[in-house]
Amino acid sequence: MFILHHLNSSRSQRLVWMFELLKLDYEITVYQRDATTNLAPSSLKAIHPLGTAPIISHNGNNIVETGAICEYIVKEAKDTTLIPPKEHEDFVNVQFWSHFAEGSFMPPLVTSMVLNKGIEKASPFFIKFVVKKFVEAVIDAYFGKAVARNMSFVEDHLEGKQWLVGNNITVADIQMSFGLEAMYNAGKLADSPNMTAYVKRFQSEPSYKLAMKKMAAAEKAAS
Repeated sequence: MFILHHLNSSRSQRLVWMFELLKLDYEITVYQRDATTNLAPSSLKAIHPLGTAPIISHNGNNIVETGAICEYIVKEAKDTTLIPPKEHEDFVNVQFWSHFAEGSFMPPLVTSMVLNKGIEKASPFFIKFVVKKFVEAVIDAYFGKAVARNMSFVEDHLEGKQWLVGNNITVADIQMSFGLEAMYNAGKLADSPNMTAYVKRFQSEPSYKLAMKKMAAAEKAAS
């Protein structure tokens, strides 16, 4: 039995989808973000010193970092569909997208989001004005360009493709799903037909629908 330590509104939803794809036995333990800081509660530190989600507990192991968790689950499940064997032609590409999701794609998105949150919280008006100008300059100089570059790369890659690698869902799709869905929900994919179609495609998967239903039920029960 896998135990997923899940923080509401977080990337750990990807692991619920993974468990459903592999038809594994799992439980979801929900943790609520602090209402003021929006950070994870200190109770997560009792599970792992980093105190961040997601964390999975299995056979005495508490594992953090989604990429490491995905590889652990695949190994324990003896699966070769979500991560193909190293000798398979798709192995390198699956590894690339899995690491690209966390290493290149998500950081500028999250940083931009946090910086924009800073604008909302700044006060009084003249301070807010200064903060807004500063944040816009920082985003324009780096983070905005990084986001645009990454989005263009993903959009071009998805041209004519159903999934990111090969003809079936892999860890590449699981890892990229959260960021792309967040962009879709924020209305940022209006001019990106390939990414829009891709998000709608994985959202329509029975395993994904079931995963989101179970996650929502667990969050509601814990609230």
